[in-house]
Amino acid sequence: MDLLWVLILVLLSLSRYNMAMADSNSVSHSGNALNLESVRDSLIRQEDTIVFSLIERARYPVNSRLYNQTLGLVPGFSRSLVHFIVKETEAIQAKAGRYENPEENPFFPNGLPPSVVPTHKYPQVLHPAAASININEHIWDMYFNQLLPLFVAEGDDGNYASTAASDLNCLQALSRRIHYGKYVAEVKFREAPQDYEPLIRAKDRDALMNLLTFKNVEEMVKKRVAKKATVFGQEVTLGNNSSGNYKIDPLIVSHLYAEWVMPLTKLVEVEYLLRRLD
Repeated sequence: MDLLWVLILVLLSLSRYNMAMADSNSVSHSGNALNLESVRDSLIRQEDTIVFSLIERARYPVNSRLYNQTLGLVPGFSRSLVHFIVKETEAIQAKAGRYENPEENPFFPNGLPPSVVPTHKYPQVLHPAAASININEHIWDMYFNQLLPLFVAEGDDGNYASTAASDLNCLQALSRRIHYGKYVAEVKFREAPQDYEPLIRAKDRDALMNLLTFKNVEEMVKKRVAKKATVFGQEVTLGNNSSGNYKIDPLIVSHLYAEWVMPLTKLVEVEYLLRRLD
């Protein structure tokens, strides 16, 4: 892997991260802003980031050499090229302070270097015993083995660095959204501790999951993300009518939320609540 391409990739990722965080209405930036409305606003904004990230990844074919564990494309590194790029990018972003933000969860947390730049002092919004929950292993597996085959074309165009950059943006956007379940759980607990405390003490995962599930809200989210994919991803023409072609199938985005994003978010919520009284 050419080191110049790695550097370019990292700089692009940092730039996109800064823009995304500036537009995310992040509750961790203002300690007193944690309420259901602020959390809901952030989740809705993150939908835009996810849809645009998927559209960008759909530009490239599968480029399976990125994910082949046996090619040895990077000397001295036995894992896949995308594994190498994500790991190295996270290390550099850690030095720039990315993971000082409690909304960010690295895919390879072990051995990350400390930040070398002055970082923002984030208020402690989450319960300390539960803030470290990280299910990125599940998100990694879901993205590469289940989601990616649904919306990228077969083939290999050789654009490995650009493809990996798009994969990284998708992974980080999905991770941020799913781990935002910690904030969802915190605000729900604060609003009705009397409903949650008995279930937490009983370690009743099923009852907590039921308490956190609102089918009508989930249906609304599925429809909204499908609509966003329709609007953001249509092929624009100068005529009055859309071409009817989409950069990513809106039904796939709806499926992503129904099958993975919302269930994994609720898994994070349950795990967070189970540690909330520690």
